Amino acid sequence: MSLQPFVSIFRYALEPIAPFTWFGIKVCSLELVAAFRLCIAVRQIKETLRAKYEARAGGDKLAVEERSFLRDACTALTVKFGGEAIICPLLGVPPSFMVSGVSPCVFIAAQAIVEYIPALPSMSLNTELPLSFVDGLTRAMLLCSLIPPVVVTHSSPAIASSPWTLLLSSLVIPNGGFFITNMFSFLEPTPLTLTTPFHLKAYGWTTTDVWSAPMIAGLYALLTHAQPFWAELHSVIGTVLGGVSDKVEPLDPESARALCALILAGIFSTRTVKNFGLGWKKSVTEKIKVQ
Repeated sequence: MSLQPFVSIFRYALEPIAPFTWFGIKVCSLELVAAFRLCIAVRQIKETLRAKYEARAGGDKLAVEERSFLRDACTALTVKFGGEAIICPLLGVPPSFMVSGVSPCVFIAAQAIVEYIPALPSMSLNTELPLSFVDGLTRAMLLCSLIPPVVVTHSSPAIASSPWTLLLSSLVIPNGGFFITNMFSFLEPTPLTLTTPFHLKAYGWTTTDVWSAPMIAGLYALLTHAQPFWAELHSVIGTVLGGVSDKVEPLDPESARALCALILAGIFSTRTVKNFGLGWKKSVTEKIKVQ
């Protein structure tokens, strides 16, 4: 299968767009899509948790805190930049939100627009399945285009050549924000309280976002030979699978990123069907019984 159509989609989605270019600001359409997708998903999660809380409380007096835009904006920014705020000081590099305020402003503006939408559809198979492809593109951009360069271009040779640093960074940066928001109950309708994040609960490690992030980052590094370790591993795999014993040529970064996006889209689609497909099957079964 040719990856060229998906490479072209990425090139187009990463081009700076107007009206931002009029002011010399580089914001691409994929970043805008990612911002609105995140803010919409966060609002859907908050509304779902509030409905569950009210149903669980029944007629009892609810200790529901009135939502404020500042808390909602902080929630979105924490999800987006929380993992980066954890890893970047350990690597000795400034986080992106300290270098430029463009991305935080984009997410704050997206949060404001999303909050003013009267009603949003709840998460379902019909809404989440098409968005799995979008999630694959945005997550591939993070894991293939944003995280690896920070590690492999590091001034310390030990860090730049360390596969562990790359995998750990790819694990924490995408998941650290949700870890913090869940730990402090940002998404709950109640006042902020300290609680156990779902990542640390039983089988929390099986969460798709947790294991898929380092897996895809490792696959991208393997295909592109981002570090010497991955180049040697690629050669060993090629030899074991019956290939030539000569040096294996790396895949170009754009094609590797497109392949990773397709794999992520498949993973997220499987998760969506698993989470929402059972209810769909149940409804179909009930209709058949009625007929």
